[in-house]
Amino acid sequence: MTTPLRDRATRLILALAMTSAIALPRAALAEDSQFDKMRAKIAAFVGDKMEKLGGSRIVYKVDSEGLRESVVTDLRDDVYKNLHDGHIAFSGLAIREGGVELKIADAKGREQLARKLASDAEGVPSHALAVTNGSDGAIRLAPTDAASAARLRDLVEDAAAMIEQRLKDAGVKPASVAPDGTDRIRIFLPGVTDPERITAIFARKVKVSFRSIDTSMSAEQAQSGTPPSGTEVLLGFKDKKPYLVTKDSALDGEDINYAAPGFATGTKDPIAQFRFNGRGARRFAHVTEENVGKPFAIVLDDRVISAPVIREPITSGSVQISGNFSLEEANSVAMLLRAGALPGHLTLLEQQVVQPGAKP
Repeated sequence: MTTPLRDRATRLILALAMTSAIALPRAALAEDSQFDKMRAKIAAFVGDKMEKLGGSRIVYKVDSEGLRESVVTDLRDDVYKNLHDGHIAFSGLAIREGGVELKIADAKGREQLARKLASDAEGVPSHALAVTNGSDGAIRLAPTDAASAARLRDLVEDAAAMIEQRLKDAGVKPASVAPDGTDRIRIFLPGVTDPERITAIFARKVKVSFRSIDTSMSAEQAQSGTPPSGTEVLLGFKDKKPYLVTKDSALDGEDINYAAPGFATGTKDPIAQFRFNGRGARRFAHVTEENVGKPFAIVLDDRVISAPVIREPITSGSVQISGNFSLEEANSVAMLLRAGALPGHLTLLEQQVVQPGAKP
């Protein structure tokens, strides 16, 4: 931090993020460089194929307004969590004009919140905040312009990666998917002359849900007969095993803050790991507290990717999913979890068939 917390200046630059052991991939600059080189090679190869074979060009726009609303909502929820956990008295916590406002009458409480925000967010410049201290303990927090731009870049990159993964899952290749400007994504598909078939893949958002498992009968019995009211049978992502789950979801993908592949401590087996935003962390803590000793299903696009038994309440907001995954499968699960958490939606701006011999 370039501005010490003891500085009483009215504007401070802080960073805000939920405490988590997950390392952000973007911090690994060497990996980013390798990824950019690989993407450039794929784009060159696909461009050559497009010239020879023709194909389709598709352009999407990400929902930047939805991103801004999501960022401020998450900020309010995370601030509330810090205030609640730190037993800091406050009043008037609300979203106003693209920021979060509240009052903390006690100066020590204001300093405690500032320290907590800085500690939670250290090293995450894309979450930087401009904090304005007013009279009578009034505080306003809002993302800086630089942080907002960084968040938009991250959203475009995540959306592009999600598109690449879903095209791969649908067996569509080769393809070039790359950011185009500040809020757009360009897709080149050599040899594909029906872009409508491709855009249909993205017409439906990835659905992530967290559901209770019904133990009143076996999933096999429900599968061959009539499942209890309010339940349905879903198959496992990897094992294809049937699971009897409730139709109602305790949480959904919009409460996920971040997801990434990783390795389990000790065994080093590939896992998918994610964390909730402040609102989701509180709700998940309550759900796990109410369901200790019971199995709970994490469902991705109507497939059960994990069904662990809850051993104790999970209050950290961070979750690891193991399922005998290969590293590629763990990455696919994490990618789809991120897709389910993407704010807003993708807007189709262009779909065009490129004739052979034309420059893409």
